Amino acid sequence: MQTQVLIVGGGPVGLGLAVDLAMRDIQSVVVERKTEPSPIPKGQNLTGRTVEHFHFWDAADALRAERVQPEGFGASGVTTYASLTSGYHYDWLSRHWVRPYYFQGNERVPQYGTERVLRRRAIELPQVTARFGDSVVAVEQQPGYASATVQSTDGAESEVKADYLVACDGAHSRVVAQSGIPVTRTDHDKRMVLLVFKSVELHELLQQRFPGVSFFNVLHPDYDGYWLFFGRVDITTFFFHAPVPVDTERNNFDFEGFVQRAAGAEFSLEIEHIGFWDLRISQADAYQSGRIFVAGDAAHSHPPYGGYGINTGFEDIRNLGWKLSAQLKGWGGDALLSTYHEERHPVFRSTAEDFIDKAIVSDKTFLQQYSPLKDRAIFEAEWSKRGGGAQQEVDAFEPHYAGSSIVADDGAAADSAPSAVGAHRFEAVAGHHLAPLALHDNRNVYEALGRDFTLLVIGSGGTQATAMADVAARMKIPLRVVSEPMTDELARYQARYILVRPDHFVAWAGQEIPADAGLAVIKNAIAAANP
Repeated sequence: MQTQVLIVGGGPVGLGLAVDLAMRDIQSVVVERKTEPSPIPKGQNLTGRTVEHFHFWDAADALRAERVQPEGFGASGVTTYASLTSGYHYDWLSRHWVRPYYFQGNERVPQYGTERVLRRRAIELPQVTARFGDSVVAVEQQPGYASATVQSTDGAESEVKADYLVACDGAHSRVVAQSGIPVTRTDHDKRMVLLVFKSVELHELLQQRFPGVSFFNVLHPDYDGYWLFFGRVDITTFFFHAPVPVDTERNNFDFEGFVQRAAGAEFSLEIEHIGFWDLRISQADAYQSGRIFVAGDAAHSHPPYGGYGINTGFEDIRNLGWKLSAQLKGWGGDALLSTYHEERHPVFRSTAEDFIDKAIVSDKTFLQQYSPLKDRAIFEAEWSKRGGGAQQEVDAFEPHYAGSSIVADDGAAADSAPSAVGAHRFEAVAGHHLAPLALHDNRNVYEALGRDFTLLVIGSGGTQATAMADVAARMKIPLRVVSEPMTDELARYQARYILVRPDHFVAWAGQEIPADAGLAVIKNAIAAANP
C-alpha cells in the first residue's frame, strides 16, 4: 500500500492530522490498534484555540454535540486549601478571561467524545484510509520514503509506504523507540492514582459551594505541592488524580476514604475505575528524523496539570499539517519542514518549565511557608495574592513563534524565540495568533481566512497587494487576498497589511509592503531559498 502520509496512532491527535491533511487534499493512512476509543475520561478541557481547529475541520458543531455537561457548567476551576470544604478558595484557570482573543469558545468534552467526532469526520473524507484494529510492528526509512510493517487483527502482515510518517502513538511510542529518537525525561518520583467514580452527594455539595464549576484543585500541606485534583465528567461522574504511596495497588488502599478526606466531607460514591500512572515530564529531543515526525504524546507528555496535553498535541499537527501539504504540493521544501521542530519543540519545553514545573515548585513553596495554623492573618493575605495572580497566569499562557526563522519580524528582540509565555493582544504581531475581529459586513475575520496563506489588506493599498499576490503566484504559493475598509474595529490590528499563515499565526504585519513587492516576506514565510 502506498500513501502520501502514514499516521501511526489514531487517537485525537493522529485523527486530527488526517483530517487536517484531507482538508488540504493530502492522502493519508491512519493505523490505530484500538477498535473503539478508550472509555476513560481525560483530555476534557479543550481551549478556544483547539475549537478553532475543529471549525476549520468542519467539525465544531459535532464537537459541541458531544458535550456531556449541561449548560451552566463551564471550563472553569477553583483552587482550595487542604480540602474542598475548607473555606479557602480562589478561581483558577478560568479561560473566559482570554475568550475575546479566540474565534471559538472553550468546550469541555471527554477525550473519547473528541475522538468519536474525529473518527466520524475522518471516515467521511475520501483522502483518509483508517485501519482501526491494526498495529504497526516495525518502521524504517529508505531513500525517498518511509515504511511500516502493519499487522492486521488476523495476524497477517503487510507493508505501507509513504512519503512521510508521523508518530502519534502516545507516550510509549514504538515509532520513537525504533527510530532512535532520544527522549529527555524529568521524573518527579510520584505514583499517581486516577479514580473515576459516581456520586450524587458530591455533586450536590459542590453545587452549593461552587455552582457551575467543573474542576477543583486541592492544595494540601501533606502533599508537597502535588495536586489532589477533582474534575467533573458529567453531573454526577467525577475523576480524581492524586499522589499515593509507591506500593499502592487496587486492593491495598482506602480510595473511598482518600477521596472523602480530600473533599473534607463524607459522601457516598461508587468507584468505576482505578488506574495508576507515574508523574513525569518527557520530550523527544528531535521532532523530526528524516521522513519521520513525532506529534502529541509521542513528542511530549506530562501530568494532567492545566489542560495543556491534548491542546498542545492539536497545535502540533496544525503546525505540521500545512507544512507537509506545502512540501507534497511542491511549494514548500525541506527547510520549511524543519521549522516544525524549530517552532513546536521550544513551545512545549516552555509549557513544561514555565507552567507545569513552576506551578509545582510554587505550590510547594507556598505550603511550606504559610499555614492558617501558624499565622492565619499572614496565610490569608498570601492566599489572596495567589488568587489575584491566577488571571495573570492564564493570560501569560500564549504559545507563539516569535523569533522563528519563518516569521518576518524586523522589530523582534534579538533573544526572541518561540515560547509558551506571551501576552494576549489584538495587535497583529508576527509569530502570534491572529485575534478574531469583525469585518465591515459583521463577519468574523476567521470566516474570511483561507486554508493556505491569506493577505489581509485594511484600507487603501490594493496595488501593493496585487504586486504581492503576483509574487506569490510566481512562487506557486496559494494566497488569498482579503480587502477590507479601515474601521475602528480593524484599526486594533495596528497594521494595514497582515500575512496570515495557514495555521492562523501572523507571518508578517506592517503598514507598507516592502519595495520588493513582499518577495523577501513570502520567501521567509516558506523558508524558500529562491523564487
